[in-house]
Amino acid sequence: MRAGRLLSLLLLLQTRGRMTAQALAEELEVSVRTVYRDVESLNGSGVPIYADRGPAGGYQLLDGYRTRLTGMTGDEAATLVLAGIPGAAAELGLKSVLAAAELKLRAALPGELAGRADGVRERFHLDAPGWFRADEPVPHLAALAGAVWDARQVSVRYRRWKAPREVSRTLSPLGVVLKAGRWYLVAARASAPDGRITAYRVASVLDAEVLDLPAVRPPGFDLATFWQEWTERYERSVYTGTATIRMTADALRFMAFVFPPEMSRVARERAGEPDESGRVVTEVPIESIKHGHTELLKLGANVEVLAPPPLREMLAETTRGLAQLYLEGEPP
Repeated sequence: MRAGRLLSLLLLLQTRGRMTAQALAEELEVSVRTVYRDVESLNGSGVPIYADRGPAGGYQLLDGYRTRLTGMTGDEAATLVLAGIPGAAAELGLKSVLAAAELKLRAALPGELAGRADGVRERFHLDAPGWFRADEPVPHLAALAGAVWDARQVSVRYRRWKAPREVSRTLSPLGVVLKAGRWYLVAARASAPDGRITAYRVASVLDAEVLDLPAVRPPGFDLATFWQEWTERYERSVYTGTATIRMTADALRFMAFVFPPEMSRVARERAGEPDESGRVVTEVPIESIKHGHTELLKLGANVEVLAPPPLREMLAETTRGLAQLYLEGEPP
């Protein structure tokens, strides 16, 4: 551990130039006193580090000195795939490992390439979560990701949307996926005879225990291919009904900004020609009457539900309530 920290300190000075003891301590997540001791150790081993005193001072290497001790460990090399999403690396428990890997990679690059890499970092940034969404607590993510990496089964207690709400499962984890700021565990049921593979929302995992049993990975399993097929199948499965609606052309265009992609896509594909009033008749997939009610209210008077009758009546009841509230009621 200390040898790795000494190397990280050396590489920080090599790649960034002069740094204060406080800045080094923050980067290495140690105390300033520890930085002082580490600098003394490096000086004692022949590394030419000197200090400039004063407010603008700090530690730096003698001009022209460069170390070639930048070899990455296996874990560090594996984390480079997460280099563009440091938040995800932190949630996986790999923040310090990724930082060390990036530092070693940066130190190993020739001057011109290192400068270009820094330029890309300064100009491009990936922010994975969607708008207006708070981070989900995922206290068991690191353990589940470790089980994926070590190919170990896990015993989980999981909260789902249907009864019974809480279930226990023994799973063979196959991968983790970050989708629009939400983490999912892709796993096979260890006890199911068909080994059915599905995805579990990590935020819904209440308890997780890594077992000393090998996980079974199906031959030829590809995580990216499975995820694409699973998400397409899932999106189709949640829409169990269809609503026939008449709407303005502007509302049809506006759907793409406020509706789930599948709903707006189907509505555009099935839209007929505008009538004399400029409205079009189309169909839109809905999960349920309540779901259709909630979504279609976003379009206000720009949409009229023609079918099914229960959805039309629910919207009519809401409209009557709004009219009474705003047209007949007294303002507060």
